[in-house]
Amino acid sequence: MKNYIEDINKAFESRVRLGIMSILMVNDVVDFPSLKEQLQITDGNLASHLTALEKLEYIQVSKKFIGKKPNTSYAATNIGRKAFSEHLNALEKLINISSH
Repeated sequence: MKNYIEDINKAFESRVRLGIMSILMVNDVVDFPSLKEQLQITDGNLASHLTALEKLEYIQVSKKFIGKKPNTSYAATNIGRKAFSEHLNALEKLINISSH
């Protein structure tokens, strides 16, 4: 029997990273304040998790100015979308074999 727990991606074990990727999977682009508001976490906490996902190339960061204000937005990359989908599939398989 396959050990599905091995397919669970450690990058998504954090509830914050799970939340970030969940939001980015259903939205093309989300800015920092929107992520912070939806996840109800501090700037520093959000920034550290975003940095970790960026290093894994799971998210893409875009910085621009709107008027004179800086605006940072985030989008899931193809690599990130694939990794997150595989993670969700592994969880689903684990749930299904556990319920039988």
